[in-house]
Amino acid sequence: MNAPGQARTTVFTQMSALAMRHNAINLGQGFPDESGPDHIIEAAALAMRDGHNQYPPLAGIPQLRQAIADHQRRFYGLEPDTEDGIVVTAGASEATAAAMLALAGPGDEVIALEPYYDAYKACAAMAGATLVPVRLEAPAYRLDAERLRAAVGPRTRVLLINSPHNPTGTVLEETELAAIAELAVERDLIVVTDEVYEHLVFDDHRHRPLASFPGMWDRTVTISSAGKTFSVTGWKIGWASGPADLIARVKAVKQFLSFASGTPFQYAITEALNTGDDYYRDYVAGYRERRDFLVAGLADLGFTVTEPQGTYFVTTSAAPFGAKDGMEFCLDLPERCGVVAIPNQAFYADPDAPRPEVRFTFCKPLPVLQEGLDRLRRGLHRAT
Repeated sequence: MNAPGQARTTVFTQMSALAMRHNAINLGQGFPDESGPDHIIEAAALAMRDGHNQYPPLAGIPQLRQAIADHQRRFYGLEPDTEDGIVVTAGASEATAAAMLALAGPGDEVIALEPYYDAYKACAAMAGATLVPVRLEAPAYRLDAERLRAAVGPRTRVLLINSPHNPTGTVLEETELAAIAELAVERDLIVVTDEVYEHLVFDDHRHRPLASFPGMWDRTVTISSAGKTFSVTGWKIGWASGPADLIARVKAVKQFLSFASGTPFQYAITEALNTGDDYYRDYVAGYRERRDFLVAGLADLGFTVTEPQGTYFVTTSAAPFGAKDGMEFCLDLPERCGVVAIPNQAFYADPDAPRPEVRFTFCKPLPVLQEGLDRLRRGLHRAT
């Protein structure tokens, strides 16, 4: 337990350290084992050799801002202004932090769907705001529109919406998104959307940005990044797009965070965003195969599995193994099985309240997933 005022070490730091200590397969943290496509890696190297190694403009290089605008038009029919409606950030995390600092303040409330990425609460707190969770209940993890409406009060300033949703893999449906949009317009709320898994949606599900709903463009900051889509999470190239007045406020904060970063990577992501449709189809197909493989394997081991509609995470329940506390289960797993997972309770407002849900990632090659399953089978069998 952390003492009052003492910073809590993130669950990702804890589990990554355990992975190294026990030489465990890391099926917890969401970073691919493979590097990005060769032509994108070469584009970054070429940019470095061509001398693009100094500060870029605060908002990002013009070529990347144009590529982001083209991407939003190509996939969603949105039209962000390349001069005033886009800012390139040091990953989606910086975009989220800058948005919270720009758009919320002391005494405000920020509503987020729970379980939520742990940085959301920290970003709201840095702005002096309070994060108010609206829970997606296991095992379906669907949005209860009336619960969301009931959570909005006189101090509510921002709705922070994540779809495709990490950690549950839920992709919000048209009716759920429409209910959020209707509420935002009715109560005159700002909406910040985290859409980093926008291209990782499976089966018949479809990602649609909230900014595309009636009345939403002028009140929505849309956040995404290149890390997940192109397997270059270490490059930390993200962006926020939206109406000029909101993006101006985000830029005003960002200038005192990183100011600007990743110049050669910005040139490479320009190339990446101009990639043809075949890449996106192959990308989803490859991850769908991995999803199906891991879902089936975990179910065969005895986990209760919720099949994800998007992202590259699978939420399971470890209750069949007698686990009531996912944190204890995951802290024991690296030594017992040589595998790392993430306890979903870390993504709740009260991370110390025991929950049996555990998240695994399938952003690893099939042989690595197979080895992880084999280790779990041996370790869990010994334990039981």
